[in-house]
Amino acid sequence: MRVFMTGGTGFIAAWLIRRLLARGAEVRVLDIASDSGAVRNILGDLAARVEWRVGDVRDGTLVHSAAEGCDRAIAMAGILTPACRADPVRGAEINLIGTLNVFEAALRQRMVRVVYASSAGVFGPDSGSTPFPTTHYGAFKLACEGSARAYWADHSMPSVGFRPYIVYGPGRGEAGASAGPTLACRAAVQGLPYEIDYVGPSGLVYVDDVAAAFEAALMSTSSGAHVFTLAGRTVTIDEVIAEITRQVPGAKIGSRGQPMPIAPELAPDDIASLLPGLPETRLAEGIAATLAYYRNQDIKA
Repeated sequence: MRVFMTGGTGFIAAWLIRRLLARGAEVRVLDIASDSGAVRNILGDLAARVEWRVGDVRDGTLVHSAAEGCDRAIAMAGILTPACRADPVRGAEINLIGTLNVFEAALRQRMVRVVYASSAGVFGPDSGSTPFPTTHYGAFKLACEGSARAYWADHSMPSVGFRPYIVYGPGRGEAGASAGPTLACRAAVQGLPYEIDYVGPSGLVYVDDVAAAFEAALMSTSSGAHVFTLAGRTVTIDEVIAEITRQVPGAKIGSRGQPMPIAPELAPDDIASLLPGLPETRLAEGIAATLAYYRNQDIKA
């Protein structure tokens, strides 16, 4: 199995690559970055088993060339809400056009299927069942979902998209409110104060649970264009802080700002009918694993 992936230096992607390599897959990554902390810390020596190509996902010709010889594709490249707000045109070029370039390459290479990253950001603050984004980021992700359905209708290209809510776990390091729970764990281990940049309830899902869903979708033999929500468990930010301080007594963790621009409770879907048996890591276990990771990083440093 030869897998082509865009955005492979990211946090979720690094965990997914670990799973694919353990399965014996050959992985080729196209990313505008040649290295990242996630690659170094999550993959370690395994990174040498990946074929890395540096390039911009907005360049369709480059994407097609990088995908040659692969039989499955994963579209992970993207920029988050703050970057899309700052430059919506660039956000559309990367998040939407970049994903379309992957679908086009999959068609040209006669690939088996495409798996892609959507987002819970397709939902607005008022409904967790009807997509109605209030951010450029969410709008671009919703457009990707519609295009995936069009690729099935027009070309019979099977696909599965996922809408993760707030993904936390070892190795997440980029800025942005959704990174808050992970960065709070890192700060707690380092004995530093930290304020998470949102308040209220939201869905938290552990990173390896997300990676497992992507892996299962890639191996699925389903037809059609599917999209599923990966919301994990809905918890308040106060519950997250309480769990961190329970495991790290004396941790100085707080919160500030506004609620996430997404409904806290997202409607359940039929993911188990297509992808049964996916893992569901409890908050206490996920926090413990994240804290352990950063303790180990401090020891290495």
